[in-house]
Amino acid sequence: MEFAFRRLLGMVPTLAGVVITTFLLTRLLPGDPAVFFASNPAADAATIEAIRANLGLDQPLWRQFVIYVRHLLEGDLGQSITTGQPVMQDMLQRLPASAELTVMAFALAVGAALPLGIAAALRQGSLIDHLCRIVATAGVSLPTFVSGLLLIYLFYYLMGLAPEPIGRIDPFAVAPATVTGFLLVDTLLAGDIEGFRSAFAQLVLPSVTMALFALAPLARMTRASMLAVLNSEFIRTARANGLRWHTVVVSYALRNAMLPIVTTLGLVFSYMLGANVLVERVFAWPGVGSYALDSLLSLDYAPVQGFMLIMAAIFVLVNLLVDLIYALVDPRSDLMRHG
Repeated sequence: MEFAFRRLLGMVPTLAGVVITTFLLTRLLPGDPAVFFASNPAADAATIEAIRANLGLDQPLWRQFVIYVRHLLEGDLGQSITTGQPVMQDMLQRLPASAELTVMAFALAVGAALPLGIAAALRQGSLIDHLCRIVATAGVSLPTFVSGLLLIYLFYYLMGLAPEPIGRIDPFAVAPATVTGFLLVDTLLAGDIEGFRSAFAQLVLPSVTMALFALAPLARMTRASMLAVLNSEFIRTARANGLRWHTVVVSYALRNAMLPIVTTLGLVFSYMLGANVLVERVFAWPGVGSYALDSLLSLDYAPVQGFMLIMAAIFVLVNLLVDLIYALVDPRSDLMRHG
């Protein structure tokens, strides 16, 4: 508990730095939001100044920051000028879509990368080892929007196997009542099998695109970590003592190789939170990433600040969870010593 409490306290300066950075970065963006929202290139100076006053941009920078922090402490992320709704409401509406995509992609990446990395380490120099290297290289080399467009071209345009990439569900299908925000779950709760199939079909290509992005570092780290452990003295001793190969690999090698793998899992999941911006744009996915990008292009400060702050908070929480799991896996950690 003491370990977790110290980690939670360490989050405070990190989030404070994010608040300051996001505020300053949005103010450094080129362009004047008042001119953009005037919606008229010929708008006179008085009209633009009135819009600036309405947006609070006529205040000194320090005063804008004080007002921004006061609203944050009240749980208010501001209001989006583009949608006309509170940013928190917009984010809560779109966050389940991003979470469903990210979780599905992460599950696919982990389910493929760990067996591939372990098999490549056990059969070093074999065909599966070369396949692991090719997949890792391709995943690192191809940006997510490129791999997404390639998958659309192959499976939708050429083969016709995938549905049109226009969102979370077929436009002719009826969306279920929102319970969790996860369409796969909500359609099952509603007993809508056809809706589940439609939502799953729409989810396949974007989740595979993100999984390819995450697969490369996970497979490489799993392979490298397993190779390092398999070449260790205690593994040779265990094999010399006649232990079964399955026991040596699972109980000894994999368990000791998990420490760097767990760290990589946390880093990859955090990176995926940022990678989903481009993936959502390519697949017209109505998540927080596409929402933030549209707001950025519209010079709508509040949604961009809210997106960066929420992503930073999730990033910090994920790293806290990784530290706790790491402490549980590693008996030498502070958590095991202090309880």
